[in-house]
Amino acid sequence: MTGQGTAAGDGLAVYLYGVARGLDPAALDGVAGVGGAPVRTVPSGTLTALVSTVPLEEYGEAALRENLEDLAWLEATARAHHDVVDLAAHAAPTAPVRIATLYRDDARVAQVLAEQGEAFARALDRVAGRAEWGIKAYAHREALEPAEPPEPESAPAPGAGSAGAGTAYLRRRQDERRRRADAGRKVGEQAAAIHDRLAELAVAARHHPPQDPKLSGRAGVQILNAAYLLEEGDAAAFAEAARAAGERCPGIEVEVTGPWPPYSFIDTTDPAAEPEGAGR
Repeated sequence: MTGQGTAAGDGLAVYLYGVARGLDPAALDGVAGVGGAPVRTVPSGTLTALVSTVPLEEYGEAALRENLEDLAWLEATARAHHDVVDLAAHAAPTAPVRIATLYRDDARVAQVLAEQGEAFARALDRVAGRAEWGIKAYAHREALEPAEPPEPESAPAPGAGSAGAGTAYLRRRQDERRRRADAGRKVGEQAAAIHDRLAELAVAARHHPPQDPKLSGRAGVQILNAAYLLEEGDAAAFAEAARAAGERCPGIEVEVTGPWPPYSFIDTTDPAAEPEGAGR
């Protein structure tokens, strides 16, 4: 549905989730977004903005600075943002924007759609009929920390004393560092090989920084965190290729996630995907 615009200065702002093309507004009837606010649509030509009206006391500039440091608030907001975008993306090509993208009223949202329509159109052309899939690869500790070879049976030569023992110790430490470096290099090469193989099956691919282990909840070391833009019909072949790639690399576990809205493949340097202050 298309809701009523909010006026500047009334303590409210318009939260933008993303922009869709050819979306039936009925697809969002009864949907709740951030903070439980109803999701509305603002149309402009063939484009439709997905929005909610939110209070500035929670989403104004000063409040946002504080709330974005609150992990519970951030998690709930990010989940609600994603759920709205995901629902729209299943109904029509949808370009998500950054969390906490705010405008002063619906009129300003419509103006942005009109001014930046070509940029949104390019983004939507890029992702139409496609979805994002994620790959995370984890190296088991054993793959990064190879077992030490057995101690040599021969002792230091007679008369070598502490000097001989010290030399042997230093040699063992050097060997240990070399084994660790070799293991790390091998794991890195395996991660690159997995990525290269999967990128061949994708329209586009992007690396992301490794996740904090506290967020991933995994015991292994994350050696690959990447996103792949796939044609809708290529998901099964991609998942099978990921499984096979993992099997070829002992000590490495490959996790496939998706499908997701194409967050990683919307150019956030484009003005169409940049947040704006609610007071503008």
